[in-house]
Amino acid sequence: MSRPRSPRKKASSDACALLPPVFADWFSGRGWEVRSHQADLLAAAARGEGGLVIAPTGGGKTLAGFLPSLVELATDTGRVRPSLHTLYISPLKALANDVARNLTTPISEMGLNVSVEVRTGDTSSSRRQRQRAKPPDILLTTPEQLALFIASENAETFFADLGAIVIDEIHAIAGSKRGDMLALALATLAQWAPKARRVGLSATVRDPEALARWLGPATPIIRNVGGARANINVLESAARIPWSGHSGRHTVQEIYDQIRDANMTLVFVNTRSQAEVYFQELWRVNEDGLPIALHHGSLDMEQRRRVEQAMAAGSLKAVCVRRR
Repeated sequence: MSRPRSPRKKASSDACALLPPVFADWFSGRGWEVRSHQADLLAAAARGEGGLVIAPTGGGKTLAGFLPSLVELATDTGRVRPSLHTLYISPLKALANDVARNLTTPISEMGLNVSVEVRTGDTSSSRRQRQRAKPPDILLTTPEQLALFIASENAETFFADLGAIVIDEIHAIAGSKRGDMLALALATLAQWAPKARRVGLSATVRDPEALARWLGPATPIIRNVGGARANINVLESAARIPWSGHSGRHTVQEIYDQIRDANMTLVFVNTRSQAEVYFQELWRVNEDGLPIALHHGSLDMEQRRRVEQAMAAGSLKAVCVRRR
């Protein structure tokens, strides 16, 4: 949802005309323009279609995925509520929570009557029961939670009015065991809510045609040029590589130097134990007292939430994260 910073294809006037005045005013008030992939997905939604949106990081693809749903929820006065309209599926709980926080900004600023809730393994049983009794307009969840929900009692009634399914970071899910599980869930939802359109979001796609076929038959591929440019460098360590125990600890001082000179750094590792060890090693050399945090699924929920909120607020220099 960031402001455009690079050249982009101009959105078609027909697609932009699909924006209600309150949305058009919101865009212009922020000095933004509707990007081509956002406009194309709006036009596709008006035809009852979804799409595979491929846009670079910082290209506004998350907003593109939700924009048709927000427009429909804001303009469809005849819709029966409470009922679930949009199902968002994320590969990570932290991403679902972050998207939920970001989504509340346009909803609040435009004064939309749209409810958003998250359902993950951290969600309490009381909130899950309330969500079942009074569905939100937009529900953000993970493939595992969706599988459990679909297998529960009266799930068909809960999803009967579903209008859109948005799958974020779709390249990280499709083609894996989680993707197989999600494909079964999508097949079930197609029977319960046959008119629900499917939208996939990704910045990294090796084979767009194959991913579009996985998403659904005749899924259009919507591309955008622009967004933040990737600046990729490989750190060539001068430290001696140990004969055994290749955990990366020999590079900790050089990684710390990179953290000290950057605004915000995510240090990805492969396992939870490696995250714990590398976090301790970073603090061992942290002579400047930099705010460095740890994040993985085995931590207490409140601790993870505090780290996520601190990241969003920009008050951390680095977070050591287990790569999923």
